[in-house]
Amino acid sequence: MSEQELKRDRSQRARAPKPTGIARHGRLPRSRAWKTVLALFGSALAVVLVATGSVAGIAAYQLSSQLTANSVDINEGEEAPIPEIGAYEGGFNMLVVGSDAYSDRDTVLNDVNILIHVSADQTNAVAVSIPRDLVVPFPSCVDPDTGKATSPMSGRPINEALYYGGLPCAVTVVQNLTGLDVHYAGMIGFDGVAAMATAVGGVDVCTTTPIHDKWVGLDLEAGTHHLEGWQALQFLRSRHGVGDGSDLTRISSQQVFLSSLLRKLKSEDTLTNVGKLISLTKAAAENMTLSTELTQPATIIAMAKALNKIPMDRITFVQYPGATGGTGIYAGKVQPKKGLADQLFAAILADQPIGVDEAGDGRGSTADPNATPPTTPDDATPDPNAPSTEPLPEKVVISGVRGQSAADQTCTIGN
Repeated sequence: MSEQELKRDRSQRARAPKPTGIARHGRLPRSRAWKTVLALFGSALAVVLVATGSVAGIAAYQLSSQLTANSVDINEGEEAPIPEIGAYEGGFNMLVVGSDAYSDRDTVLNDVNILIHVSADQTNAVAVSIPRDLVVPFPSCVDPDTGKATSPMSGRPINEALYYGGLPCAVTVVQNLTGLDVHYAGMIGFDGVAAMATAVGGVDVCTTTPIHDKWVGLDLEAGTHHLEGWQALQFLRSRHGVGDGSDLTRISSQQVFLSSLLRKLKSEDTLTNVGKLISLTKAAAENMTLSTELTQPATIIAMAKALNKIPMDRITFVQYPGATGGTGIYAGKVQPKKGLADQLFAAILADQPIGVDEAGDGRGSTADPNATPPTTPDDATPDPNAPSTEPLPEKVVISGVRGQSAADQTCTIGN
């Protein structure tokens, strides 16, 4: 290419319109220099914590490159600050989206939507499951394949967000719905869910009655079951086999699985073991699409360590308040209970710990009648050198908001 052609090419690129990004309620500070440093050796440092040598460094670089190659920009190029390994300052919000796409299928509907909030003082966290059929306003979204922007819509099921604009559109819709900024996001398909369930070594769940769901191919008798791979996916997807057969009771069943998963990860010290976290991060790289802020293993490790600090009874799984039986655009879908939702997200925005009236909703899940209460040693001697701790604030319980804490042992109710 001649010098004249090079100049003309640079001029054309300078005049090209900037790509449309996500509308932000509050932008995160730029951290270009720090990101550049970690981009070079941040992930290598994570591996060095458990294994020294050039081979480990090369493996970490390859993992970081794999994460970067499959990432999505959700913050208009303004990345969330990347923390030092083992430390995360403040709170964060992360959206986890489950796509209904198989590896051999091109479907792009978000089947599962979970917004995770960790408080600024890292003393509590809440995971809000948003029903896939919840009808909400849609802002303009940009199709990642065609580059065309859609017109705003007054009400569409939230599971169409991926169809209209991929993961950035799902982030925008959830931000507008909840009033919370989403700093991180990840998307996983059916194949990935099965692979990740195996990567964590499976999860134990209990059922109070048999579950026979021909739609997903799940057959479980009453009792406790160890689920991994495709059977774990079948359990998470089962709607016709649990509760009243609705997506709302399916969410309660999913919370049975998620709370058991978190108890397992914490009991096995997975969230504090860098080697185990690197292994899970590698599995995530192979099975998930992550926002650019999550392309460094150091970031994921720091977030996991922050979550590990929080007591189990201060990590709460709740369902976005909604009701069925509506008319008009809500016919056959889920209508938001705006009053309850406003109370819930005002408390979350204020970093208040969230509680629930009782574990489970009594329809899709219920307290495990055979649960063993956690025990503490009677002969434990207080450490005189331990720092004093302030009493934790009372939980905010919003009557009508269903869910459970991670400490609650619950069972799925079959139908």
